[in-house]
Amino acid sequence: MRKVLDDESPATVAMIPFGREMRQAHFNFASSYTPLNHGSFGSSPSCVREYQRRLEDEAEAKPDTFIRFTYPRLLQEAREAVSPLLGAETDEVVFVPNALTAINTVLRNLAYRDGEIILYFSTIYDACLKTIQSLEETAAVRGHSIELVYPVEDEEIVDRFRKAILEIQSQGMSIKLAMFDTVLTFPGVRFPWEHLVRICRKHGILSCIDGAHGIGHLDLRHLPQVEPDFFISNCYKWLMVPRGCAVLYVPYRNQPLIRTTYPTAEGFEPETQRDLLSQKSYFVSLFEKVSTIDTTPYICAIEALRFRSQVCGGEERVRDYCINMAREGGELMAAIMGTEVLENKTGTLRNCCFTNVRLPLEVTQVPQDEEHTGKVPAAEAKAVADWITITSVEEFDTFIATRYYASAFWTRLSSQIYLDRRDFEWAANVLLDLCGRVKRGIRPT
Repeated sequence: MRKVLDDESPATVAMIPFGREMRQAHFNFASSYTPLNHGSFGSSPSCVREYQRRLEDEAEAKPDTFIRFTYPRLLQEAREAVSPLLGAETDEVVFVPNALTAINTVLRNLAYRDGEIILYFSTIYDACLKTIQSLEETAAVRGHSIELVYPVEDEEIVDRFRKAILEIQSQGMSIKLAMFDTVLTFPGVRFPWEHLVRICRKHGILSCIDGAHGIGHLDLRHLPQVEPDFFISNCYKWLMVPRGCAVLYVPYRNQPLIRTTYPTAEGFEPETQRDLLSQKSYFVSLFEKVSTIDTTPYICAIEALRFRSQVCGGEERVRDYCINMAREGGELMAAIMGTEVLENKTGTLRNCCFTNVRLPLEVTQVPQDEEHTGKVPAAEAKAVADWITITSVEEFDTFIATRYYASAFWTRLSSQIYLDRRDFEWAANVLLDLCGRVKRGIRPT
């Protein structure tokens, strides 16, 4: 199959402008719905959805033919199409249903000695933390968290990482693996993962990168030069592939560590048999068929990349628009609400497709605001943040993710090619309305 590469010239078709025109022409949102939270579940353009329906129709028409013969060929083509986005060779990349499946696959394949540590940051995605906590009940490993509160400088993150390693080692313990993100879930900010990988390599620590917000979001073609030990990224988020689909990148040097899929499937071979096989072919065959599920999202990567190349003008054009719109939209919202965008002094946090904007609400430590000053009692802050999010759904037909974080209220919005400044302006006015109600004492009971 011809790979859809970043430097291909787009097809000679009239390009529809990014923003609302793109949303109306190529996406399937309800006309009343404003999609501001792409980073959670993603969305696929109409052509990708139609391609998936054709695949599903073919699978229903001839189940054995499609699943046993057609699907493996298309799966190979999909891996060939996606691997260049990671700068990887095809046989270093396999598909799994989601990033959490891949995280569990990596962590549960490793052998742990008593007292070994998994190092992570307090900003870890909650389900990844739960995975580590689950491992603590069944393996000899223990988790160790490095506390972070944003805004923080990348240099400080790197320094805390080094200090944690030295502190753990000074206590006679060994760090088996460190896990960290490319872009955090909340707040939605760029993380200095490349620097941390280099430190891991220096100290002989395995690095597992949760790049859930990675492929289709960041330029990752330098991955082999950074040399992480494992890299995981959802395709259904920023690459616009149907849910659920993720890639697991394991460089050849580490493929012997992946002995089984989760769940274990027919591709597994006992160690005595694995020794007779090519490690490369064993790793790929492990993931070719893992039980019977709908794997059409995997092969939709081909059509998603075609859309991004021919309709959108290529990966770089998509990235540039989304990152710039996140910046512009966030600054516009902050100006309308009279607040600020989350950023550090060196300006590294916003090198991604998220924006985080503070809401115009003050917090008080007084249990009840009896004088009606408009401030939110700290004990009620989480419930108020949840109420703002839920009310945005129920009354405004959108989803505006709001959290009480670091003693303030923050919202995280996703940028995407189907949004423009008008959408961020609208979101700011929705939040002003909701914050006004909170100040007047309209709060969850």
